Amino acid sequence: MTQQEEPAVLYEEDGAVAVLTLNRPPSLNSFTRQMHRDLWAALDKVEANKSIRALVLTGAGRGFCAGADLSEFDFREGPDIMQRADPGPIIEQAFNPTTRRLTAVRVPTICAVNGVAAGAGASVAMACDIAIAAPGASFIQAFSKIGLVPDSGGTWLLPQRVGLARAMALALTGDKLSAADAKAMGMIWDVQDDPVAAAKAMAQRLAAMPTKALVATRHLLRGAHTHSLDEQLDLERDVQSRLGFTHDYIEGVTAFLQKRPAQFKGE
Repeated sequence: MTQQEEPAVLYEEDGAVAVLTLNRPPSLNSFTRQMHRDLWAALDKVEANKSIRALVLTGAGRGFCAGADLSEFDFREGPDIMQRADPGPIIEQAFNPTTRRLTAVRVPTICAVNGVAAGAGASVAMACDIAIAAPGASFIQAFSKIGLVPDSGGTWLLPQRVGLARAMALALTGDKLSAADAKAMGMIWDVQDDPVAAAKAMAQRLAAMPTKALVATRHLLRGAHTHSLDEQLDLERDVQSRLGFTHDYIEGVTAFLQKRPAQFKGE
């Protein structure tokens, strides 16, 4: 099978972990509409297979994701170029659904940033629960260099991760951020020589934990800054009550009291 015949996103299973690989290495895995569709199809497999308890997202080749493939935009000269080159439709139809899918998938997500993550590629990495990068990886808010603003959740995710002052400078200048600096700023969790192996190890660890509680924690943490303390206290109460009816809660407490390892099922 040739590179052109391969899907734009590869899917494999390693025990309870699904590994999704963006697979357009010649273009640094920049997003086409087809790659979005292939990613959604892979996420559908994760949603449907209840034996999958964690997900790793990475890129093939030397880059993680260079954002949008600008060759899909119509910049031919003509009086209607503004309408044809409008980025709004593809953001609405492709990039926004991808971010929403990644932040709502039913299992924890770990991003292995194997190379450059530019533009929407950086947003996709931040949309995952945990990101681990290679030492040579970098993050670039490339939008200002082409007259646009960060998208795919970038204006929401970046300040949440690194604070407003750093997010503002990164977004306005479009300067490259090294993996080490990204870790120091809190954009990512860790830097590892083999980020895919590290991400898989983290995923295997999370896959053995109470999945519903992990995903509920994700939602509470990501939305906390939009709530008052009183509102968050009420949400925590309600989520705790709901989780109190799960197998994993009963198993976790029982195992603790019996001084044995818990056997969580993600249920």
